[in-house]
Amino acid sequence: MTDSPHRKAFVSLGLFIIDSFEFLDEEGKPTGVTREPQIGGGGIYAAVGARIWLSPRNIGNIVDRGHDFPAYVQTELDELGGDDMFYFRDDATRKTTTAVNRYRGDFRMFEYTTPRVQITPKDTLGTPLEHAKMLHFICSPQRAAVILGEVAQIEGWSPQTIYEPIPDRCVPAELPALEAILPQISILSPNAEEALTLLSLPSQPTKELVEQAGSILLAKGTRDAVIIRSGAMGAYVLTRDRSLWVPAFWMPQDAERVVDVTGAGNAFLGGLAAGLHLTDGDVFEAALYGSVSAAFTIEQGGLPRLSGLQYRTGHGEMWNDDMPHRRHQEKRPALWNAMGPS
Repeated sequence: MTDSPHRKAFVSLGLFIIDSFEFLDEEGKPTGVTREPQIGGGGIYAAVGARIWLSPRNIGNIVDRGHDFPAYVQTELDELGGDDMFYFRDDATRKTTTAVNRYRGDFRMFEYTTPRVQITPKDTLGTPLEHAKMLHFICSPQRAAVILGEVAQIEGWSPQTIYEPIPDRCVPAELPALEAILPQISILSPNAEEALTLLSLPSQPTKELVEQAGSILLAKGTRDAVIIRSGAMGAYVLTRDRSLWVPAFWMPQDAERVVDVTGAGNAFLGGLAAGLHLTDGDVFEAALYGSVSAAFTIEQGGLPRLSGLQYRTGHGEMWNDDMPHRRHQEKRPALWNAMGPS
């Protein structure tokens, strides 16, 4: 197929969800803390992580709207990019997918409260999302195998695949299923705790353990790169030619800036994809774009806020009243110092 100028750079198959919240103490009693329902789901966080850097026309995510789809949610999605960015599917016979996040002390539980509609690569056919250059999915290894099988059946499509395994399947019993698909995965990205648990390594992350996990996962057949997202330690990026730690934007001394880490990993991978698009595939530089996207995500509960233009120069969007490119340039010297001589 020809490389159409209107072909999306990045599409996430992650679900769109409306999240509600319950806050309980260690004994399971309500704390009195409340939060209004908000947009959620790994797909939307990944899409917005990319949107921080790219125009809506370069990004895609399917949004299934039930008969109860809230007007305020539609307004927020329209502000982010509307029909240029999202492919809306309406179904008056069902409710919009919702879930509850229950916080009991420091422990978070997640539960769907309506049936979910899984999204497959074939759902993008005949839409503006078809034949995207990069495809992101969040699922079990078994589900990933189904997705990859569908991609292989679509003539002329060979996207760069960015796979984010779901936490409850990052267990040793799932390792054989993961190994079976790794040769088809361009970039594998668990977080540190998930990677260590999957490989039966000690569960308390250190840089040494994360590096060990990354080496094992790459050796098991990941096609291009393993990226282990490790919170304030940064992201460990490993290819067959090089490895390094890409710094987090907010460091441990900036703890007051961290409000809610929900969606940060998804946003990192959306930012990573945008970075790959903007840097002609440099995964190390791209990870710095991901780091900035994650930083914007954790500064508040919910999605980062598109807050206007940089009026002094007449171009460039601002998010959370700051400029993504300013943040990128602030951290870029640290990345180049880490890279050292080629």
